[in-house]
Amino acid sequence: MKWNIDFLNFIPDSPQLEYTQECKTKNANILGFCWTSSTEIVFITDQGIEFYQVLPEKRSLKLLKNQSINVNWYMYCPESSVILLSTTVLGNVLQPFYFKSGTMSKLSKFEIELPAAPKSSKLSLSERDIAMATIYGQLYVLYLRHHSRTSNSTGAEVVLYHLPREGSCKKTRILKLNRTGKFALNVVDNLVVVHHQDTETSVIFDIKLKGEFDGSATIHQFVLPPRSIEPYQIPVAGPASVTSQSPVPCKLYSSSWIVFQPDIIISASEGYLWSLQVKLEPVVNLLLDKGKLMDFLLQRKECKMVILSVCSQMLREPGRGSLSVIATVFDKLNHEYKKYLEAEQSYTMVVEAGLSRSNPLLKRPVRTQAVIDQSDMYTHVLSVFTEKKEAPHKFTIAVLMEYIRSLNQFQIAVQHYLYELVIKPLVQHNLFYMLHQFLQYHVLSDSKPLACLLLSLESIYPPAHQLSLDMLKRLSTANDEIVEVLLSKHQVLAALRFIRGIGGHDSISARKFLDAAKQADDDMLFYTIFRFFEQRNQRLRGNPSFTPGEHCEEHVTFFKQVFGEQALMKPTTF
Repeated sequence: MKWNIDFLNFIPDSPQLEYTQECKTKNANILGFCWTSSTEIVFITDQGIEFYQVLPEKRSLKLLKNQSINVNWYMYCPESSVILLSTTVLGNVLQPFYFKSGTMSKLSKFEIELPAAPKSSKLSLSERDIAMATIYGQLYVLYLRHHSRTSNSTGAEVVLYHLPREGSCKKTRILKLNRTGKFALNVVDNLVVVHHQDTETSVIFDIKLKGEFDGSATIHQFVLPPRSIEPYQIPVAGPASVTSQSPVPCKLYSSSWIVFQPDIIISASEGYLWSLQVKLEPVVNLLLDKGKLMDFLLQRKECKMVILSVCSQMLREPGRGSLSVIATVFDKLNHEYKKYLEAEQSYTMVVEAGLSRSNPLLKRPVRTQAVIDQSDMYTHVLSVFTEKKEAPHKFTIAVLMEYIRSLNQFQIAVQHYLYELVIKPLVQHNLFYMLHQFLQYHVLSDSKPLACLLLSLESIYPPAHQLSLDMLKRLSTANDEIVEVLLSKHQVLAALRFIRGIGGHDSISARKFLDAAKQADDDMLFYTIFRFFEQRNQRLRGNPSFTPGEHCEEHVTFFKQVFGEQALMKPTTF
């Protein structure tokens, strides 16, 4: 029996003297201990738990709280600071305790459903068949049930009990293994990985993917076919003459393996400790349903480049996806993109309103790799796809329009460079009627860059000029651009009419308009524009002359040369 634990301080420049703490409960046997922080420790005995604060300077411990309860075995989850105790004769009533900042909280106890009623009153639930892990931010107790409770199912299953901080623990999910034998569990990247020793394979479950609800819990099948862990080669140690030997393959799924949560595997016989990881690239060829594949990839930490490669792959031969499949993928990506944009917008509004100080827990949304924005799609997928010109141009246009439709559906402002990608193949294949329709029905949203792009097409498609002006007028914030466009086309009177129409003629630059009129090489046009500004000067200042600050001296000289000094407007006197 063990009833005390020895401590030794490792503090620089201080004596390393041992000190001992006995458990408070008489005749109790210490099953183990857990550090819940650097100065807090829990003793677990067969008669309960004792929570202590360690005082290194005093070389002593202070009892903070204890709880009497019969304990068969225990389990600790450091990530969530929860200790799970197995109680009662059968061992299937589990009592969780939560530890934080010197406090110990007793959570609701719960009962694990055993496969069948035990024939004798002895311990029926082993700690080998229980694991605790955080999956998608929630704490779960995982129970490896070797025989299903239903008579029509012969295989083992993993039952997940959701353990909330408040409220009761409930069975929520069942992972069907469809086989029997020896199993071990790991949790990696929010995936439950179940290793099967007999077949030397592992299966992966993702509880975020859709399952079937049987009335009490959601049943999940494994996402991918069973696969073996990638072989590992153990390098041969020793002198240089010996190390030329080829590495020794590691024995996978060995009976000497010991598994720790979440992702640790120890080979006791070979003396190795591994961290289990999931490689996403091979999943692409194992999960053929692109919608399900996206659902799976979007939940993984290192998913961005794999997702972008899937998008590129589904646009190429062989294996080019149908438009409906492509649309589904785009919608799933933009759903995640929109969620992030909304979270970012909400955060910004709170900060700008000055409410962040009153809410210290407020944190800026984390941009995960699942956020694939327009720039990512343009750079890695769509621009490459359009440049290669491998697909028929109609398919290319349809794909681009499908992505734009998806962005619009999620009310995400479309960046102008995507419109440019659409317009290029339309122009190259003389599909101007289609371009006209896209603009007329606002499939391509109004923007200044798009209006400028349309202007550049005027030489090959004359109506593009008017389409551009109409778009700039609709934008209403693009008045300066409209004036510049009209002046560059020597449509000086049109520019003047437009600026008068919006009431901005009193503040415009006279020199800019006179420059344009002179370049048009039309004397009567110049006369009209010159006279307009003389009249404006008279109305605003009571004198038709231009001020030195307007820098119109050369235009006054030119006017005198062409029309004579007598043609200058005289000041009106009353």
